[in-house]
Amino acid sequence: MIKKLHEMGIKSGHAYTAGFCSIGLSFATWLMSRNVERAGLDRADRWGIFIGHWAPTFFALGVALRMEETHHDLEEQEMGMFDSAEGTRSRSHAGV
Repeated sequence: MIKKLHEMGIKSGHAYTAGFCSIGLSFATWLMSRNVERAGLDRADRWGIFIGHWAPTFFALGVALRMEETHHDLEEQEMGMFDSAEGTRSRSHAGV
C-alpha cells in the first residue's frame, strides 16, 4: 500500500501536513461543537477525539512514506553507480 501511495505521488510531507491539519481540525471541531450545538460538552469531546484520532495515522503514514522515499532514492543511487561504472568500462575498452 505504501509503495502504491508513493507511486501515486503522495509524499511524506503530505501525510505530515494532513496530521497537523487533523490536530487543528480536531480543536476547531471541538470548539464549534461546544459553542454551536446544544448537545453539551460530551458530544463536543467525542467530535474532537474522533477527528484527533486521525493524526497518528497520518504521521505513521508519513514515516512509512519517508522510508519508501529513502529506499527509492538509495536504489536510484546504486543504479546510477552501476551505470556509470559500466559506461567507464565500455569507454576504456572501446579505446583499446
